[in-house]
Amino acid sequence: MMQQGIGFAHFFAQTDGLGRAVLCLLLLLSVASWYLIVMKSLSNWLARRRADRFIEQFWQQDSVEAMAVMLHKHAVDNAFAELAAQAMASLHDAKTRGLQRLAAAGGLSEFLTRSLRNGIEQESARSESGLTVLASAGSAAPYIGLFGTVWGIYHALVQIGLSGQGTLDKVAGPVGEALIMTAMGLAVAIPAVLAFNAFNRRNRLWLARLDGFAHDLYVMLSVEGETR
Repeated sequence: MMQQGIGFAHFFAQTDGLGRAVLCLLLLLSVASWYLIVMKSLSNWLARRRADRFIEQFWQQDSVEAMAVMLHKHAVDNAFAELAAQAMASLHDAKTRGLQRLAAAGGLSEFLTRSLRNGIEQESARSESGLTVLASAGSAAPYIGLFGTVWGIYHALVQIGLSGQGTLDKVAGPVGEALIMTAMGLAVAIPAVLAFNAFNRRNRLWLARLDGFAHDLYVMLSVEGETR
């Protein structure tokens, strides 16, 4: 008969320090991945809600002056509000301090372009935070699990060889237990890969929308600056 009590608990109790280190590493990757998945999903959902509310209020304003007043009263709690605030600050700075400084070299249009581009780049960097961890977990976890399986099989075969009992029922249990490591690696990698792809798609759509908003801001504020 096959050994009684085989399973994850038995495998964990029988494995050596290296096998336990691999298990701990997989557990750490899993916790980090799920933390990022939950937190980024919540953050992205809140950012979208706040951005939708801000944009709706923004386009209801009838002048640049009214837009400036709205920005002053509205909480800068999303990328679109931050971009509009930066653009308005650049326009105000150009009007009050002139365009003779190095930062404003090239005229108002170039000054606004640089300000808007910097704002988009900052939001792009924020959007990509944490994705490296997800990508690393998705790509490395299967190989870590496979290494744990190979090491577990090796460790089990050594123990079986030392005991002198090499029958099938003595081998199948430890080898089957070692395969748990591969399953754990896949369990860590699959959610991480799916989340990484989903967040990448969201970021592309989000930044494209932000870029369109920046273009509208540029047109409005550059015309406003030229008429003053």
